[in-house]
Amino acid sequence: MSLLLPRPLGERAGVRGEGNEESIMATDSMTQPPPVRPQPPTPNPQSPLIELRNLKKYFPVRSGVFSRVSAWVKAVDEVSFIIQPRETFGLVGESGCGKTTVGRTLLRLIEPTGGEVFFQGRDFCQFSAAQVRQARQQMQMIFQDPYSSLNPRMTIGAIIGEALKVHGLARGEALDRQVGVLLERVGLAATYRSRYPHEFSGGQRQRIGIARALALEPQFIVCDEPVSALDVSIQAQILNLLQDLQNDLGLSYLFISHDLNVVEYIADRVAVMYLGKLVEVAPVDELFRNPQHPYTLALMSANPVPDPTVQTQRTVLTGDVPSPLNPPSGCAFHTRCPQAMERCKTTPPPLVRSGQGTAEHSVWCHLYGEGTDE
Repeated sequence: MSLLLPRPLGERAGVRGEGNEESIMATDSMTQPPPVRPQPPTPNPQSPLIELRNLKKYFPVRSGVFSRVSAWVKAVDEVSFIIQPRETFGLVGESGCGKTTVGRTLLRLIEPTGGEVFFQGRDFCQFSAAQVRQARQQMQMIFQDPYSSLNPRMTIGAIIGEALKVHGLARGEALDRQVGVLLERVGLAATYRSRYPHEFSGGQRQRIGIARALALEPQFIVCDEPVSALDVSIQAQILNLLQDLQNDLGLSYLFISHDLNVVEYIADRVAVMYLGKLVEVAPVDELFRNPQHPYTLALMSANPVPDPTVQTQRTVLTGDVPSPLNPPSGCAFHTRCPQAMERCKTTPPPLVRSGQGTAEHSVWCHLYGEGTDE
């Protein structure tokens, strides 16, 4: 159970205290370009910062002597959403539903099977290698595990400064100063740059991961369950730090989590994902006040309330999550849905919208479409 503690009066989230995979960067031979930051692509002021259109990621299953493709694991299947500047977009769902794959595919850490990813109004999937390298300065990631994501053979200064060196943005004393500024921004002492990851606690390591993600001054960060491996009190510190950084630097986040309390605390809008597909998208207050999809209702009922006087009615789902190797026909949730109808087994659910713009509430369910069975 995640109980978010209020920050002490007069204390900012970035105070020193407790506190993956290497920083996302293009890798090529180390040349000596002048330390001038390349200009990012010209944004379209009328478009969202990030837009996904029918994003797909299928992983091949190979078998036989010649390792021929015999089937496909549909990890992400036609996912669409937008993220506005300075917005925190939450993505929730049970383990294995494809949340992390969405984040990695969005950044092209793994290539999509289909669909489109637009960054600042431009199709990121069509970028050349040079354009991807340039765009990577604007799109970074904070990884889930603060222990395995930091190279134990590198000092903290080398880990944070590596992206700056690779992109030719700083070197020598300027690099040391920039690393010190980044450490202090996340609530760590600049003198820590000479230490190694094993000398830090889990919360401090996650702060180092955040500093690494900030090194290239990005506009957008994918936060892949950044607090799931931390103690509850440390979770609150990291979440407050992320909010402070967003307010100060104008960042946008894709915040991936399975913890509804954390998402309710930090997100502006939330998407619920099941078996590689979105089932509901809504502003965070609207989703928690008025969940509509049966799967969302089940998730909400399983979310513990830190108040022994509050009585909740639990919705228990029967059966196991189907395999993405062979997902059910029709609505993917119909095998476990307590309100499933006959058409749910054969017909994909319609998209039903209410509200406008960022206040729009979208749900993919036959219960709210035309011709609902009684």
